Amino acid sequence: MQSRYDVEMLSRIEGTVSVKRAGFAILSAGGVGYKIAATREALATLKTGEKAALWTHLVVREDALDLYGFRSEEELYFFEMLLTVSGVGPKSALAILDLAPVETLRSAIAQGNAQYLTKVSGVGRKTAEKIVLELREKVGKGVADASLQGDEDALEAMRSLGYSLHEARDALRKVPHEVTEGSDRLRAALKILGVK
Repeated sequence: MQSRYDVEMLSRIEGTVSVKRAGFAILSAGGVGYKIAATREALATLKTGEKAALWTHLVVREDALDLYGFRSEEELYFFEMLLTVSGVGPKSALAILDLAPVETLRSAIAQGNAQYLTKVSGVGRKTAEKIVLELREKVGKGVADASLQGDEDALEAMRSLGYSLHEARDALRKVPHEVTEGSDRLRAALKILGVK
């Protein structure tokens, strides 16, 4: 059983990025290299040989100690909230954070939109419904996000244009949150992808 102390023991690491690979990076701090799993977006901000800092969550298992890293305390908090749902492990929680910005995910949960979460590989309908059921109150009733529907519409349009789910999601993550209309979000995402 992991204690609260174990989890909070390594809550933020600052150091030099010594290695960056798909799914993780190694941050060297105080002569120790910490292997930290992170979202694609968090990894994209890291550059080998440069200083970086990540908020971290330590998962203690019988056979391993795994570190998960986040760009902000808000992402870390949301990740930890996802872990409170039975059936959601750290890898699934990280994959959910890879789906969309935290505000959009909060909105999907607050609106009871379990289908939005099933777009994550490894998250089935039952698990998505359980996440909505258990976290809806925690994310706040007042959360409303018009860009959620806009993202779904834009995502479908981009898929029909031949873009992969990964390419479409990454482009939509970069569209400013103030842009809420589906057609406007689609135009902005296509511009990011270099389509004029």
